[in-house]
Amino acid sequence: MHSDVSWQRFKQFPRLMWIFLFGSFITRGSYYMVWPFLAVILYEKFALSATEVGMVLSSAAIISVFTSFVGSSLSDRIGRHKLMYLTGILYIISFSLLAEANSVEGYVVVMTLCSMATSLWRPLTSAAIGDIIADPKTRELAMQSLYFIVNVGCAVGPMLGVWLGLTGKQSSFYLTAVAFAVLLALLYWGFNHQTRQDVALAAGASSNDNLSDATSGTESDGASGCVNDCVNDITSDGVNRGVNGLSSDTETSMKKAAVVSRKQIVAILLQDKLLQCLIFANILCMFIYAQMDSSLIQYLTRAGAPDLLTLISGMIFTNAMVIISTQFLLLKLMARFPLVKRIQIGLLLLICSQIWLAFNSLDLFWGWIGAIVVMSVAETILFPTMNVHIDRLAPDHLRGAYFGAASFYDLGFALAPLCGGIILDHFGGQWLFLTGAALSVLVIYLYSILDRLPRPDFAMFKAD
Repeated sequence: MHSDVSWQRFKQFPRLMWIFLFGSFITRGSYYMVWPFLAVILYEKFALSATEVGMVLSSAAIISVFTSFVGSSLSDRIGRHKLMYLTGILYIISFSLLAEANSVEGYVVVMTLCSMATSLWRPLTSAAIGDIIADPKTRELAMQSLYFIVNVGCAVGPMLGVWLGLTGKQSSFYLTAVAFAVLLALLYWGFNHQTRQDVALAAGASSNDNLSDATSGTESDGASGCVNDCVNDITSDGVNRGVNGLSSDTETSMKKAAVVSRKQIVAILLQDKLLQCLIFANILCMFIYAQMDSSLIQYLTRAGAPDLLTLISGMIFTNAMVIISTQFLLLKLMARFPLVKRIQIGLLLLICSQIWLAFNSLDLFWGWIGAIVVMSVAETILFPTMNVHIDRLAPDHLRGAYFGAASFYDLGFALAPLCGGIILDHFGGQWLFLTGAALSVLVIYLYSILDRLPRPDFAMFKAD
């Protein structure tokens, strides 16, 4: 299936999708004013070693990975909207506490809460997009757009923080808490609008079918009765959605998932060898990328790179701006390639960036920026394509479970600070990035064998 980028596709986005986009912009912008600088804060405030800083960052992230899988699978059963509200409240509480943390133990606890909220929110949003947008090409564009707007926030956040004098200041986390409070209010409005729209559509369908039944005569009584039964089910479903505040696609997903037991879900995931290989490959890929957020910053900090805060802000800004300026262009240019081929091209660029980082001189400011440019182009190809890949693999009634399983990608992010810190302490920065290049070669191989791996027979897991 090829990608389609057009204004007509954008016009198909429901209001709720635009709320997701705006909310992602304001939350990511405030988040990136300070989160990337946590390694610097921990080093300067508590004089921790690279391994100790990595352990603090990794311990929080590892716990969140398993929380994400359980929570995302649960969303298919209790409803994504309720879980999104709870996750948003957790965001507000955890980021408010992070703004006041003043001990290593406090940072560990509160960062764990923040990481749990983040790892829950991402797959919930991706699965919710699948619920509200039925057309696969429009859904792919929606996911690409979400990734795009997140990076707009990442670009604006650090630069706005520098301009306001907030970059790297712990108190800036209050801004993230406020941003999520605004987003929750918008989601409440958006969910209610979606519910009213669904009920109106169901009522319209019922009215049309009743009119057709009245004029069709007795010859089609059997068929009309069947249609009316279906419409009555839909209309009743619409009323229930109005009571519970759930959209039509979400409710349908819940009903299907409710008849598939947790034991069956686990059995499906264990039989899907293609999914398991994909998860392992993407864990490695995320491990490589996460070095930019943690180990690269640690390396530059401890090595005494000139103009450190300016360099870090510049790399974050460059990363986001490259993605913003190239994402839809690359999507157009690579539309003719299959998903796996796109990912392999991105991985080749990732190898080049890791080799560049490994041999760049410490005081060569624009050398670091150049390596980040190449790495960012690779990221632009890889990250949104990974989400689309999972969306196409997932059965409709198990979308939450599959996106939850995909959240194990975050193990790469979780282990990167600790493993990267150990490599920095014992071998140095050059070996860290050469390791990343070698792992990228392994990921290319894993993607090349995906089509040969078995998948489960989903027909065996039908409702009784």
